[in-house]
Amino acid sequence: MRITRRQFLSGAAGCAAALPGRAATRPNILFAIADDWSWPFAGAAGDRTVQTPAFDRVAREGVLFRHAHAVAPTCTASRGSILTGQWFARLEAGANLWSTLPAKFEVYPDLLERAGYAVGFTGKGWGPGNYKLGGRKRNPAGPEFNARTLKPPTTGIHNNDYYANFIDFLRQRRAGQPFCFWYGGFEPHRPYQAGSGLQSGKKLSDVRLPGALPDAEAVRSDLLDYAREIDWFDLHLGRMIEALEKAGEIENTLIAVTGDNGLPFPRAKANLYNDGTHVPLAVRWGAGAKGGRTVDDFISLADLAPTFLEAAGLRPTAAMTARSFLDLLQSGESGLLDPRRNRVFTGRERHTQAQPSGPGGYPMRSIRTADYVYIRNYRPERYPAGSENGENPFSDIDPGPTKSYMMQHRGDPAVGNLFELGFGKRPAEELYDLRSDPAELRNRAADPALAAVRANLAAELDEQLKAWRDPRAMGLGDVFDQYPYVGGAETRDFFQKGGPGTEKK
Repeated sequence: MRITRRQFLSGAAGCAAALPGRAATRPNILFAIADDWSWPFAGAAGDRTVQTPAFDRVAREGVLFRHAHAVAPTCTASRGSILTGQWFARLEAGANLWSTLPAKFEVYPDLLERAGYAVGFTGKGWGPGNYKLGGRKRNPAGPEFNARTLKPPTTGIHNNDYYANFIDFLRQRRAGQPFCFWYGGFEPHRPYQAGSGLQSGKKLSDVRLPGALPDAEAVRSDLLDYAREIDWFDLHLGRMIEALEKAGEIENTLIAVTGDNGLPFPRAKANLYNDGTHVPLAVRWGAGAKGGRTVDDFISLADLAPTFLEAAGLRPTAAMTARSFLDLLQSGESGLLDPRRNRVFTGRERHTQAQPSGPGGYPMRSIRTADYVYIRNYRPERYPAGSENGENPFSDIDPGPTKSYMMQHRGDPAVGNLFELGFGKRPAEELYDLRSDPAELRNRAADPALAAVRANLAAELDEQLKAWRDPRAMGLGDVFDQYPYVGGAETRDFFQKGGPGTEKK
């Protein structure tokens, strides 16, 4: 995919302009985003461990996108790209976890609000980080609606009553006013209540293990606990959809449901492998988009912002590097629809403060096609998962039973290679042939048989990064290590007590 010179321009954009000839009736927009929800953990994707009737309904009555990818496999950067419609590395400090999002980067909720929409969010909006450091007066996702709480069914689930807070939002808008609401579930982010998945009736035998994880009861049970939290996210989404249906507004509401990055397990979240960036995405828009379809084009989650704006009758801003997929929604077709959407780009900068030498991250960029994924590791001397030293070893991997099991059993033949793949150092280049190795376990970057493939993908990645003015492509990548990490003890204490747009703890 190539974008125009106008789209490459950096810096703040002007106000979104209205598109000529658009219908006077503007759709409501309900955006539901789960925290660390990975493909294929949805009923519509064939998974048997989850119960996701709401997502499955959106997919059945709308469009299921089978190849949607987060721009970055880390919460702050992924959400920043979704909100701005930009390549994450253009967002300065916003490319890092626990950072800020400078106010000069316009976000779609603000643009829609200026166009007359009521906007708001519940749960986790943009974050984790401190938006005030970027010169903002509120979370980039909009005004906060988090007053309603409930008693959660497990100790790992957040006490936010997402549905009730959505109803509070609907009650305060003006009659007839279109709305744009962000439902940000804290689930299925860790921690989980150990054994909660089994206790809810889920079966170990139903687990489809990701290829990078060992087959052990502790791992399977951990994945069932993960699935239990996905169920909770979906439950509140279903209640929101029912409320819209009862109010007679569902047919004029564009409902988009996804996750911000992959599952919080080794070699998944915080990595550019499929388990780190591939996320569910389903969109329903009543009469605005024919349902019952499945689309196989590559979608970047950054494409959501221009899609929402275009659906509302506004032009995407000049700073947006992403491209609306409204044409795919309205095409009425299934399968591969746009030949330009035959690849997707992802990247990562600093996740946690995991390096023993200081604040540096583990910078990566990738290009993914249907057949191959090429990954460039800019600092291969560093630790992809973080150093083993300190109170939280390998801190770029969220603590949990699977991580503990792999660390304790790294000497076992059935675990050792997987441990090295998930926790060990990596070369400067990685190339995986997805046709023969869909789990991305055998690096073939040095294979002479794929030398031409590697060279072509590397060149295309370089070309696109330069077009987007990515600092890594301009010799300025070390700037990302200099941005402040706002996840110190004082900041964490503040957010743990209910600060907006933060990680669940």
